[in-house]
Amino acid sequence: MYPNLYYVFKDFFGIEWNFLHFVNSFGFFVALAFIICSIVLARELRRKGKEGVLGPVEEKVEVGKPATAGELAVNFVLGFVLGYKIIGLFLANGSAINPQEYIFSSQGNWLAGIALGLVFAFVKWREKNKQKLAKPETRTIRVWPHDRVGEITMIAIIFGLLGAKLFDTFENWDSFIKDPASIFSMSGLTFYGGLICAGIALWWYTRKHQIPFPHFLDVMAPVMMLAYGLGRIGCQVSGDGDWGIYNAAFKTSGAGGIAPATINDFQTTVTQQTGFFAHNSTHHAFFPKPGFLSFLPDWFFAYDFPHNVNETGVPLSNCVGKYCNHLPVPVFPTSLYEIIMGLLLFGLLWAIRKRFKIPGMLFGVYLILNGLERFFIEKIRVNVKMDFLGMQITQAELISFLMIIGGIVMMVLLKRGYKGKDSFLKTS
Repeated sequence: MYPNLYYVFKDFFGIEWNFLHFVNSFGFFVALAFIICSIVLARELRRKGKEGVLGPVEEKVEVGKPATAGELAVNFVLGFVLGYKIIGLFLANGSAINPQEYIFSSQGNWLAGIALGLVFAFVKWREKNKQKLAKPETRTIRVWPHDRVGEITMIAIIFGLLGAKLFDTFENWDSFIKDPASIFSMSGLTFYGGLICAGIALWWYTRKHQIPFPHFLDVMAPVMMLAYGLGRIGCQVSGDGDWGIYNAAFKTSGAGGIAPATINDFQTTVTQQTGFFAHNSTHHAFFPKPGFLSFLPDWFFAYDFPHNVNETGVPLSNCVGKYCNHLPVPVFPTSLYEIIMGLLLFGLLWAIRKRFKIPGMLFGVYLILNGLERFFIEKIRVNVKMDFLGMQITQAELISFLMIIGGIVMMVLLKRGYKGKDSFLKTS
């Protein structure tokens, strides 16, 4: 596992750059997912525009005005905060500081903050000065949906992270009460919480800018599936706890490594590691590697997540410092399974995206596929269960079930309400 990029460069290239301690592996892959998905989103919105289903909106803008004091002040403050915190973080001693605690503390670099603040203010002044006219004028411009990708991405990031953290807090309320400061941590994010909150925010945004929401949903369907698959790479690489139940058909060694085992081996480990299992569920399955999948490595079926970012488990032998733990019994690497399923389902949605004629129908398919994937992966995934109508289920199971039902109902209603031809599929 690679909790941050420092360990990636150290392991692969033998380079030890302290500032890489601040680049969390999970956050890196989440950011990468947003970048890639914004590119795919722009491409799809542009395609919809060429097809004539998404058109531009005329807006009036005033051009030729010099930068105002307010604009310069806003840019200075933004540059100051980034310099004070982010550059200050990189200039600090990476091995001796907790990045999350640093970001939410008063620590920072004043010189870096003032310098970057002045740079931001100067860039804004120069940009406005180049466009300055002797007499400012009002112009009408045409703004296409694909011109708004930057704003759409920022809304998805902000409300997605807020929703993901909010739903995770509700799901783990007891832990939050014990440690309220954990709400500022980037660990513990619920995908469906981000999906719901970002979805509401984007509905408001598209309505405001006259973007037909059903067509927008169809554009977002493959994009969101791609984001899910790419985001899970961060979970797998960092070992953030999004793993499955124990697979008792395998065992680990003190130095890491996986080997076949018997159910007695599992019971012996549970007895020996009472300190760990006293606070951890022993929910497990016995699933040896099937013969027809013998070409796959053992860790595909059971993995101990050595050096995981949460520092969960028992100490690894011959390891000193942070991130020196691994799980005493390997678990199903469900984040790896979700990477594969997420990318495969993205490929499926991408392949069929042009065949649907009814707006919103592709999004209905997405709801069903995403719901099915998550509902079944929850059967072997570790998660907090809650009481619902006398049943013990996880928050994700409930939401994924509602997504499946919602997707089916959505497709039926769209089909019945469609005024065009009987067939809703384009002929190839």
